Amino acid sequence: MTTPLRIALVVASTREGRFGPTVARWFQTVVTDRTDIELTVADLADADLPAHWTPDPARPTRAFADHLAAADAYVILTPEYNHSFPASLKQAIDITGHVWRRKPVGFVSYGGLSGGLRAVEQLRLVFAELHATTLRETVSFHQFPFDETGTPHDTHNAERAATTLLDDLLWWGHALRTARHDDKAVSETT
Repeated sequence: MTTPLRIALVVASTREGRFGPTVARWFQTVVTDRTDIELTVADLADADLPAHWTPDPARPTRAFADHLAAADAYVILTPEYNHSFPASLKQAIDITGHVWRRKPVGFVSYGGLSGGLRAVEQLRLVFAELHATTLRETVSFHQFPFDETGTPHDTHNAERAATTLLDDLLWWGHALRTARHDDKAVSETT
């Protein structure tokens, strides 16, 4: 049996009254019955990250970076603010840059008419610079199509999109985990 893939779900919004936790709870329910995934949540609102980059990160920053580093793959859950992603997410990516290297990144986005897709497109550029592999498949919620219980109105299609994203993330996650392991083994013998 293959070791479950460790996926960190990064909740990007830190605004008061944010919608991200609702989407995160829904996404966690999609993953619940999967034995091939070990999901953790890295919520930027709880991360206590500094407002400015520093070469000597404080203890909360190291703990957050360690949490991310333990993951084999990532799902970034982001809103779209002003045709882009939140500044809190850019700061988190910048101060933890090394952890993303040679790992796959998937996206769940929400907000406005584009469903957060403009934010995702900009994030692809950022992650390319960090040598991360971004996935084509995304889950996108236009406007806020959830009912009062936190369930998408179109549950079938939302779950189908999430399953497609997760299956693709698993493929890339296992392939890149193996490649990183092989790289490390070669480095240790030379």
